[in-house]
Amino acid sequence: MPTFSLPLRRLWTLDKFAYSLRVFLAFSGALLFSAYSGNIALVIPLFLGIIACALSETDDSWQGRLQALSVTLLCFTLASFVVQWLFPWPWLFAVGLAVSTFTLIMLGAIGQRYATIASGTLILSIYSMINIEQHGGVDHEVSVRQLQLIAGAAWYGLISVLWCALFSRQPLKQSMARLYKALGEFLILKSALFEPVRGVDVEARRVALARQNGKVVDALNQAKEMIFRRLEGQRGNRKLNRYLRIYFIAQDIHERASSTHYPYSALTEAFFHHDVLFRCQRLLDQQGRACRQLAKSLLLNRPFDHRQSEEALADLRASIDNLSERGKPEWRPLMRPLNALADNLATLEGQIASAHNPDMADDRRDSTLFDRSPSSLKEAWSRVRLNLTLGSPTFRHAIRLSSALLVGYGLLQWLDPEQGFWILLTTLFVCRPNFATTRRFLSQRIMGTVLGLVVGWASISLFPQPSVQSMIAVAAGVTFFANREKHYIIATASITLLVLCSFNQVGDGFNLIWPRLFDTLLGSLIAGLAVFFIFPDWQGRRLYREAAKVLTSHRRYLDEIVRQYQEGKQDGLAYRLARRNAHNADAALSTLLTNMLHEPGHYRKQDADDGLRFLVLSNTLLSHLSALGAHRHQLAEDEGDTALVPVAKRMSEMLEHLAEQLDKRQLTEALTEQANELVAQLDEQDGATADEQAMVVYRPIQSQLRLIGEQLAPLGEAANRLISPAKG
Repeated sequence: MPTFSLPLRRLWTLDKFAYSLRVFLAFSGALLFSAYSGNIALVIPLFLGIIACALSETDDSWQGRLQALSVTLLCFTLASFVVQWLFPWPWLFAVGLAVSTFTLIMLGAIGQRYATIASGTLILSIYSMINIEQHGGVDHEVSVRQLQLIAGAAWYGLISVLWCALFSRQPLKQSMARLYKALGEFLILKSALFEPVRGVDVEARRVALARQNGKVVDALNQAKEMIFRRLEGQRGNRKLNRYLRIYFIAQDIHERASSTHYPYSALTEAFFHHDVLFRCQRLLDQQGRACRQLAKSLLLNRPFDHRQSEEALADLRASIDNLSERGKPEWRPLMRPLNALADNLATLEGQIASAHNPDMADDRRDSTLFDRSPSSLKEAWSRVRLNLTLGSPTFRHAIRLSSALLVGYGLLQWLDPEQGFWILLTTLFVCRPNFATTRRFLSQRIMGTVLGLVVGWASISLFPQPSVQSMIAVAAGVTFFANREKHYIIATASITLLVLCSFNQVGDGFNLIWPRLFDTLLGSLIAGLAVFFIFPDWQGRRLYREAAKVLTSHRRYLDEIVRQYQEGKQDGLAYRLARRNAHNADAALSTLLTNMLHEPGHYRKQDADDGLRFLVLSNTLLSHLSALGAHRHQLAEDEGDTALVPVAKRMSEMLEHLAEQLDKRQLTEALTEQANELVAQLDEQDGATADEQAMVVYRPIQSQLRLIGEQLAPLGEAANRLISPAKG
């Protein structure tokens, strides 16, 4: 029995298993109902409704999911009947199509939940068009068929709500597992920076680390939203509070893991012939693997044994002691940051060990989470209004997609192709907010459609039995939802197979093959041309703005850290929000640069290379800020470091000025002289005596501010390169 249950438990832990199982139940129920009622044609509108609702699913508690489902079904009903009413009048239909598309996309500016529901509503609108077109237009039974679409959506929604009520904790487990797995990968990549080998491309490793940091930030944001939605009205729930503590521990681990106490290149040069950096690398690598093991333990409810890193930590301490005993003069300035690095790794070790049993965590810490959803209709409208400008990517995408669907509808009326509304559906799925994503989905959509048509032709040829084709359709639908986020070619092939097998139940599926291919090619072409010519959102055009946001966020993070040095350490909402916003901005810049690298070279120019350079510098600055934050404590009035607070505030002012100039696209005067003056002040105020240095007394605020100061001039130069007049 145990050997049989283990694979089932592992299957249950997979992210997409529960999602796929819900879809399977919904498809199977719809198929059985159609067969029992003796009307197999019901399977098409029911399946389409299920797909639209499943694509609109939001993560919530069962109460929140019920509220979201009510809104979704209301939007679906309104959209389907507006399509029915306008369908006989092409000109009115075209206006309604453009206006509704623009409105729904702009509603996405309110928040991700609204964007998901709006996208699902658009999908169901086109499904309604397909449903009407399949029966030759509007007739006396059209309202019944539209209600069948809504019934399919309601059926899946009911399954989803019941599932949320029965298994509300499973998504939290999976979210925490994803978070700690991402943290593990981050630590393993970070350990590569300690490798004392000359000639490696350190900048490439830092870019990879910055991109992985973006994944960690994304996982943190998803976990936070999941916990927040379930904490509403259940703040005293013991299990939810446990997940909240695990989340806070992950935040602390991330801050420690992001810290850089000294330039690794200088450590490599000084200790190239010693094993201390190998010890650091080994320990950090083991801690990364421990985070990955912790992710599995959380999913499987297994005990987590983290003793394997204790020996590595002891070896690192012994190696540092050996260096201290040798007492070389050139090593003396490096011993303090080296010991701080070891202390940081030791603290990181304790945080990882406590994550599996967080009940011992301090209950006195502020456990407030920031709610990013609008609190009123006025605030929701304010978010939409702020995006009603050409500078907003949401606004540009709304105009672009509306125009693309309008062009598709015009071609549909002109060419009158068979099953022509699949053109609009393809355009909707392929046309994305930026060129890089659209290009990827365009090629994958075409390849997936061709693959699906070939498999579909083989399936309906080899298995003419309706029952077998129905089972194939259900399996294809489940495969679509299991792969739509990571393997879009397979997902597209699966949904194409579902369409052929389903439509073959009520007609001749072979007659759909060429129209489906034609519609896909034409819809993809429209989407590609739209994203290229209609308000193209080339990433390089807003690179300097994103860079300015990064500097602004880093400056606010520094301000919050300095405030805590003045008032005392508090893991309150203000500090955690400043830290998270800094990492969010860094991740957003990394994503922008990734998309930029897939754009045509003519539009990319040299901006991508300069952007990557800026990303490395800003990420290095963030790592020094993280180290400064990790050591924060209230400074005593007679403590020498109190004199460093004005220097820190001056650095904050310089970051603010640099961000303002960058946002205005104005060159900044060289910061080298000002930065050198600040570094000199820090060196003058380094009050450590020779005896203190011998005892390796570490002053984190002085050391980290010095490293931050050294980043200011290179950041200014990198910022100027982003807005160089030579680039136009």
